[in-house]
Amino acid sequence: MFARKLDRYLLWAAEALLLAGTVVAAVRLAGPTEWHPAPLVALLLVLALIGQFFSVEIRSGQLSASPIAIVLAMGLLGPAPAAACGLAAMALKSSLRRLAFGPWLNNLATFTVIPFAGGLLVRELVANAHDAQSQGLANSVTFGLVLFAVFLAATALNFVFFALDVRVEEGRPIGRVVRELMALMPGELATGVIATVLALAYTDVGLPMLLGSIAVLLVFQYLTVALLRSEDRAEQLLARSTQLVRLQLGVLSTLVKALDKRDPTTGRHAAAVARYAQALAREVGCSEEDRDVARVAGLLHEIGKFTWPDRVLHAEVLDEADLPLMRSHPQEGATLVGALDGYGAAAEAILHHHERIDGRGYPAALIGNEIPLISRILAVCSTYDTITARESYRGSAMAPEEAMTELRNAARNGQLDGELVERFIAVLEREGATFGQEADFEAQFEFERRVRKMADPRSTDLAPGPGRAARLRHLGRRPRASREADEAARTS
Repeated sequence: MFARKLDRYLLWAAEALLLAGTVVAAVRLAGPTEWHPAPLVALLLVLALIGQFFSVEIRSGQLSASPIAIVLAMGLLGPAPAAACGLAAMALKSSLRRLAFGPWLNNLATFTVIPFAGGLLVRELVANAHDAQSQGLANSVTFGLVLFAVFLAATALNFVFFALDVRVEEGRPIGRVVRELMALMPGELATGVIATVLALAYTDVGLPMLLGSIAVLLVFQYLTVALLRSEDRAEQLLARSTQLVRLQLGVLSTLVKALDKRDPTTGRHAAAVARYAQALAREVGCSEEDRDVARVAGLLHEIGKFTWPDRVLHAEVLDEADLPLMRSHPQEGATLVGALDGYGAAAEAILHHHERIDGRGYPAALIGNEIPLISRILAVCSTYDTITARESYRGSAMAPEEAMTELRNAARNGQLDGELVERFIAVLEREGATFGQEADFEAQFEFERRVRKMADPRSTDLAPGPGRAARLRHLGRRPRASREADEAARTS
């Protein structure tokens, strides 16, 4: 601990000496032409400062216009103005971010020493871009190559300064930090290229060209920052949505599992009905979306039974007083499932899966095609699995052939949709009479896929059309006179 503190103090002392020495050298070595033309000096100094207000933190570092101003000062003015731009930009940045003393000092030292050294190197290689003797070289590609090479050397030195500071402050190996910093190179290279192009544009055309280019650059920078912040907010919203959806779906899944603990037939029955319903929906030509609705509704169609007490859940014969409670489970299940965004169609299917074709079902006494297709599919599949399952409520399971006959009888008696019964029997004959009983609840539910689909706003919504939402809210029994009036209106 003492050794690390000593290293930190020694680093601070070295950085302070470097900073002070650079400031003294900049004052003593500044040439008479470095601060001319004054408009260019003012432009680059302002760009270095306001670039901090256009900066944004991204995964690979910080995106800012200030480094471009510093590189331009290195190439077009000289070491002292470059150091001044770096010092001013980092002083403002450190103040805005309220950095501690260590990072503050490191920023000031790094962005004063390196721009000063870079400016000196450019001056030694190509002299001053405004000197008449060096105009030919300054207007050439050679000047651009020299400036870009100096920028690369300055970037490498910046990485070393930063890695050394992290090594002392956090104890991380310098090599590892440098390797992590290499992820910043694409952005750094883009900064160097832009600065080089702007410098060449200035030496060839003059200040108006540079001023116009910087204005365009700032507008682009502003739009880029706005886009990145928007994407960041979208990612945060997606993460929160994913957590919420995971919680909501997890609650439904847990309710079904808890119901299965109370009544071990529930989970197996739900998975079997889901598989049967999906196959029947495919058989009758439903879209992929509707087939998924059929599977979800099959998995959750019994969830309303969670509200039943054990005396009702396990009763072989229900008391007359318990019939209203028993008949409420489609509504309870639809309410639970309908609370999930995008699951309105599944909730509607659950709500009406105990309707009868002849209008004597519940909860709304719908007739024929008034009953949603997925609800009619559920009725057929649930009935078949119930009478063929080994744990059938009648005490013994029907053979598949007997069960198919029973389905046809139920269709003739007005309970089930006759056409769906025949199509379902065709599926059974092709796929196997009990293929649905091999299904597993977890595999059918596909929890993670549903979380991603519901949380991502770009995914296809499973919600029904606007008319279905209104019908979902209508949980009571429709008066027969109202249905007859509707029928008369449709045929008139």
